[in-house]
Amino acid sequence: MDNIVLAALLGLLEGLTEFIPVSSTGHLLLAGHFLGFDSPGNTFEVVIQLGAVLALISLYAVKLTGIAFRARSDVAARRTLISLLLAFLPAVVIGLFAHGFIKAVLFQTPILIAVMLIIGGVILLVIDRLAPPPVHFDATELPLRKAFWIGVCQCVAMIPGVSRSGATIVGALMMGVEKRAAAEFSFLLSLPTMGAAVAYDLFKSRDLLDFSAMADIAVGFAVAFLTAVLVVRWALAFIGKHGYAVFGWWRIIVGTLALMGLWAGA
Repeated sequence: MDNIVLAALLGLLEGLTEFIPVSSTGHLLLAGHFLGFDSPGNTFEVVIQLGAVLALISLYAVKLTGIAFRARSDVAARRTLISLLLAFLPAVVIGLFAHGFIKAVLFQTPILIAVMLIIGGVILLVIDRLAPPPVHFDATELPLRKAFWIGVCQCVAMIPGVSRSGATIVGALMMGVEKRAAAEFSFLLSLPTMGAAVAYDLFKSRDLLDFSAMADIAVGFAVAFLTAVLVVRWALAFIGKHGYAVFGWWRIIVGTLALMGLWAGA
């Protein structure tokens, strides 16, 4: 397959899956495995993730800027920033200590990724039906204690195939956060989490980074950015109306197909 076409497909995959609970990392790693795609230092994967981050920033820039400007005088705005910081901190601690193991071992185990996709899909289906009645309907007004524990749930997503958004959404639903609000808090939390993860990846892999295929990287970045913009706009409305079951079934199907392919020696 032509490299530009492959880069566009992987960028599309990143943009489609980054902000819904299906594990973009799991999808990218499995796609790379089956398509024989290799990026020295994971340069390509890191940069196209940055494209998805920038897509979210572009959509939430006005809201986030307003919260930041009001934080000095507005208790509610200040509380929102503190809740996001508390939710972000657990991932910082775990990421700093476990980064090497995650990249060297977990990211190189396709069968683990496929199994986690299936398990996560089953959990989503169960939680979508059995989550307690919601008591929190605004992503910017979550109690600080609950925001922190949602951040602890996010750490589970360092296992590829779990899904960062999936872990945070499941945690939020179990704490009585309404489905749409759970998704929006996951989006907001992804900004510091993904931004820090991309920056740390680039720093740790600085000696391995290979930008020689700039055309491929640029195409993947652009496609990921544009696709993520569309997905974020669509996702909140879809989740508010239909919930998370479709994402659970998608994870189970993809994970099962991946296991079949791995057992067949693909």
